[in-house]
Amino acid sequence: MDNERSFLVVVGVDGSPESIAALRWAVDEARLRHGRVRPITSWSYPPRTADVEGEYIDDRSERGAERIQAVALDAVPFEGVDVTGHIVQGPPASVLLDAANGADLLVVGSRGLGGFSGLLLGSVSNQLVHHAPCPVLVIRS
Repeated sequence: MDNERSFLVVVGVDGSPESIAALRWAVDEARLRHGRVRPITSWSYPPRTADVEGEYIDDRSERGAERIQAVALDAVPFEGVDVTGHIVQGPPASVLLDAANGADLLVVGSRGLGGFSGLLLGSVSNQLVHHAPCPVLVIRS
């Protein structure tokens, strides 16, 4: 790390308990290294998914992503750390891989909100571990 650039931690935030733990860990690490944190929340089309009765079960709109990130940032104290959140359209793995370019560390939860709860890694964290351009830390709850 050179003196002109502070340590950058990118963290995936999707509202899951694991992503809140990942954000907490990222902020603590950035505080120790006098670095900064870039929380990333993605959103995609279709903005909502519905169950068989037509009831909305998931809001993946930009507004939904903004709410998710705001709740996460409210849950983690980050005084003394430069935290700048970003809301990005696209699939979570692709968005986080792009955001990790130039980062010193990528931090994600082991499981997001979807998928199968019994797996050790979710599909996004699995893709990131194998393809990220920087070290990846996967946080388990």
